Amino acid sequence: MPSADPIAILPRSQTAIVAQGPGKLTVQHDAPIPALASDMVMVKTAAVAINAADAKMLDYSAAPGAIHGYDFAGSIVALGDGVLASGRFAVGDRVAGYVHGMYALSSATYQSSSWKLHQTELTLPRNKLRPDVGAFAEYVGATADLLLKLPDEMTFHEAAGLGVGVATTTVGLFSELGVASLDQLHAGNKDVQDKAEAEFVLVSGGSTATGTRALQLLKLAGLRPIATCSPSNIDLVTRFGAEKAFDYHSPTCAADIRAYTGNQLAYAFDCISQVDTTTLCYAALGRAGGRYVALDPPREAVTQTRAATVEPSWIMGLTLFGSKIALDGEYYRDARPQDRVFGAAAFRAVEDLLHLGLIQPHPVKIMPGGWEGVMRGVDIIRSQPPSGYKMVYTIT
Repeated sequence: MPSADPIAILPRSQTAIVAQGPGKLTVQHDAPIPALASDMVMVKTAAVAINAADAKMLDYSAAPGAIHGYDFAGSIVALGDGVLASGRFAVGDRVAGYVHGMYALSSATYQSSSWKLHQTELTLPRNKLRPDVGAFAEYVGATADLLLKLPDEMTFHEAAGLGVGVATTTVGLFSELGVASLDQLHAGNKDVQDKAEAEFVLVSGGSTATGTRALQLLKLAGLRPIATCSPSNIDLVTRFGAEKAFDYHSPTCAADIRAYTGNQLAYAFDCISQVDTTTLCYAALGRAGGRYVALDPPREAVTQTRAATVEPSWIMGLTLFGSKIALDGEYYRDARPQDRVFGAAAFRAVEDLLHLGLIQPHPVKIMPGGWEGVMRGVDIIRSQPPSGYKMVYTIT
């Protein structure tokens, strides 16, 4: 039985990677341990994964002094009161998930990279900004709703990249794109509808970690996923569920997709979300148009080319925390409690599929270097994103 005081077993400080300013990270050896709210668990980190968002948000909206990182896996060492009462998790459970790294307090609360958390803040409302929560740390304070309990056979390295991918794909496919419902996932692949009646869904960037997760979930939901990728990754996307893969380098790629789908493609999920991939998706959608969902705001110059027939949108997986997204400009989001409810249901559905052996992790590459290596990984993904694998690092 966990201690009645869930923080009593934890050290007073930890090693973590914190933001110094735009594009700059540093290793801090006296970073605070996250305060444990009622709906949170404390995870001793075993491995972390690098995401494009680690570089993008560091460059776009750095929060000096805040712990960075989103994806992690490890073992639960303490439970918030609400989680303990629910019985869903226990100390010692192996889990993976994601957190809103580098979520900073106002500038009046911290100065530069040095700040202290007051005892009165040990129980925090859900919408309070949290600079002490980030994946690149020895201990991660994670929202229990957005955790996956791991199968025994899955390693921490394999699991470290699950969180962001699960959040992004479930929001993108089942909430924003609206291709199916989460209920269709609970049955796994047992109730896949007749192939001739199933809808095609294009996954642009099928060899990314988000792409392979999307392909698996689409197939399990009874749809017909197709993908774009480079020729070297055709076997990979096929293994993860793509019915057909198309070389995005080919000048006839969009025409080939229209021919394969009988000019009826109505859904496109863009895991790359650059001008050229938006253009390709728009050209591949069928005569009647449909829906296009990206991971970043699409360029209006492209979306206006089919404004009458194609409905564009873009997603931010961070809304699953139900809190305000305190970023500048178009990335700002008011609190969306309904997304918190959806996120909890989505993570439970995917957890069920993991334990049924129906979800496989994206290929990973274990990178060297410890804390310094993690910071180099952020630089690597900024300048030369890996293809067909996810970079993961051991945390000791």
